[in-house]
Amino acid sequence: MNPLKRLYCRAFQLCFRLVLPILPYREPKILPDMPHVAEMLREKNITRVLIITDKGISSLHLLDGLTEALDKQQIFWAVFDETVANPTIRNVEAAKDCYERHHCQAIVAFGGGSSMDCAKAAGARIAKPRQSVARMRGLLKVHKRLPLLIAVPTTAGTGSETTLAAVITDDETRHKYPINDFFLIPNYAVLDYRVTLSLPPHITATTGMDALTHAVEAYIGRSTTRHTEAMALEAVRRIKTYLKRAYDNGNDAEAREQMLGASYCAGIAFTQSYVGYVHGVAHSLGGQYSIPHGLANAVILPYFLEEYGTSCHKRLGRLARLCGIADRGESDADASASFIRWVKEMNASMGIPGHLSGIRKEDIPLMARHADRESNPLYPVPRLMDAKELEAMYEKISG
Repeated sequence: MNPLKRLYCRAFQLCFRLVLPILPYREPKILPDMPHVAEMLREKNITRVLIITDKGISSLHLLDGLTEALDKQQIFWAVFDETVANPTIRNVEAAKDCYERHHCQAIVAFGGGSSMDCAKAAGARIAKPRQSVARMRGLLKVHKRLPLLIAVPTTAGTGSETTLAAVITDDETRHKYPINDFFLIPNYAVLDYRVTLSLPPHITATTGMDALTHAVEAYIGRSTTRHTEAMALEAVRRIKTYLKRAYDNGNDAEAREQMLGASYCAGIAFTQSYVGYVHGVAHSLGGQYSIPHGLANAVILPYFLEEYGTSCHKRLGRLARLCGIADRGESDADASASFIRWVKEMNASMGIPGHLSGIRKEDIPLMARHADRESNPLYPVPRLMDAKELEAMYEKISG
């Protein structure tokens, strides 16, 4: 990266870090189960809600507990289940139209990160009907209160129930980009492990490693606070203890509950302290090839931890020792290497590949530019990289 761009990025990140304490971050209120959702809505005199989800969730009847609770409280509900992986602008507009057609007053985002991203962006379009999704791209472009938003995560990984971000894909260009605004943070999050019991092992693995990526990128970045460090550390500790248990036995209630908590903690951490190049590259791959975000993050994470080298040894080494992944007496460099080795071993133990196949060489320059544009100057990474340097990372990731 050229010196002027480097100076600009670091100056931007320093300013952002200085104002962190006064920014209007908030954490969603936690509800334990579906009856509490219906009771809360009734107390707020909300009588019509839209549930935004996907075909997989609706076909598995995972909505039954929620819809039965709503019926008991005599609350009308409609379902939009057309959300696709890596939700598109077309998805968002269809969900918005469904909300308005049924005269709804609140949104329940039920599913993984894709359903929540679609719901957040649809809520933003409802709040600002004259502003297109494309014009909301970037930082603080919504600045208007959304309809009441309740997030019900069915995966333990995305942390979307806590975040101010929605990631949307342009139908025409296949470019995937984030919308970031404090108004996108859900009002309520329902952490009910029972809706995660049906997750297949592969999804359990990739979403769990997604949560790990959130926690690690937040912890080793340059915009941490005591609170976000504590949240990231707690997330890694839980993932280390419970992810493989949840993968090996999908009906392990304790492991499922703890992984939901880990995802929530990681979400709090990266919402306030941001992520890094792993996410910038993963978003470009998801937009170009529809690679699931959790899978992309899981594969990419160790490559960037290695590439950052000495710039992240101190923080990554400390994280490794605090989590029991490295011995207390290990140096920062050795502890960092232990952590990276553990990540690779976790991936291998759960059938996650070491490379992402299908990346076309001719696509790499454009994807690298997208990743550069998303990441710089916003993401406070340990070591700055420009588009040309990022191109080399796609080569490594593709094998």
